[in-house]
This record gives sequence, structure tokens and C-alpha cells, in this order.
Amino acid sequence: QVQLVESGGGLAQPGGSLKLSCAASGSLSSTASMGWYRQAPGKQRELVALIGSAGTTVIADSLKGRLTISRDNAKNTVYLEMNRLKPEDTAVYFCKCSTRGLQYWGQGTQVTVSS
Repeated sequence: QVQLVESGGGLAQPGGSLKLSCAASGSLSSTASMGWYRQAPGKQRELVALIGSAGTTVIADSLKGRLTISRDNAKNTVYLEMNRLKPEDTAVYFCKCSTRGLQYWGQGTQVTVSS
């Protein structure tokens, strides 16, 4: 089993920044793929960004230039730094881990962008 714990969410001003963290523990492989998704009320869950074990990244087109995904393999932690936040970034952000043929999800962390 893999456990994922997100942190770093909260209230931010438009144009501000937030850095989310997802700490993974359990039986994850060193080749695990990590990612962030988000879901706003009434909307489908959507991909934000993915990062492979070697650091290869995939970022949603609408978010390119405003976010960076990174990982610290020694700490089994993945990060999502979001910049120039917009109200439409408001959502619950979920961490995902794909390892050993299974997918695991964190409980989510709320991000609210409002003035």
C-alpha cells in the first residue's frame, strides 16, 4: 500500500503563489510516477501535471508557464509550485501515485484563490 499526504493548500491572493507538497510512504517503487490533479465543484477532475521517476514532466497546456512540478526521490515527495494564481485555479488538488500497476490518491488539499 501507498499513502499520500498533501499539504500546502490554503488561501492565496490572485497573482500570488503556493507550493503544494505530497509525501508518499509505503511500498512504492523507485520508478513510481507522481502527479497532481484538481477538481472544482461541478467539474471533472483534470490533470495538472505529471512527473516521472527520472524527472520528465507533463504539464497541462492551460497551466504551462505558471507552474513547476518537481520531486525529491530521497524524501518520496512531489511538489507543485503555482505562480500567478487566478481565481479559476480554485479547486481541491489531489496527489496521485502510480506504482506497481496500481494508482493511489491522497485526500486532497483545498486551494482557494480570492481577493
